[in-house]
Amino acid sequence: MSKQQEPGDEQVLCCSPLMREPLGAEQAGELARVFKAIGEPARLRLLSLIASHAGGEACVCDLTGAFELSGPTISHHLKVLREAGVIDGERRGTWVYYRVRTEMLAVLSGVLLPADDGVVPA
Repeated sequence: MSKQQEPGDEQVLCCSPLMREPLGAEQAGELARVFKAIGEPARLRLLSLIASHAGGEACVCDLTGAFELSGPTISHHLKVLREAGVIDGERRGTWVYYRVRTEMLAVLSGVLLPADDGVVPA
């Protein structure tokens, strides 16, 4: 049995309105590359370890002891994170210091957080 719409009945839409512009194809591709870089467990741990240090900066010498990986493997993972724009590296004497690029993390967070709909959390 179907209900026929009477004149004056309002049609209810099933979808809520957009609160912000969704990602375009190009932007989604760029961000997917970044998410892929941090999607590997060792790289995610490296990122977390760097971010956990004071000032969001850590010497490579602080990172190698936390893993059961060879130095070249850790260097490879750091290179992937650096090329994805998640961290920056700066050589100081013998050591390289890595720091989190907070602006990139803000972009990633912005994609994952729901749009602000004016509702204040309890």
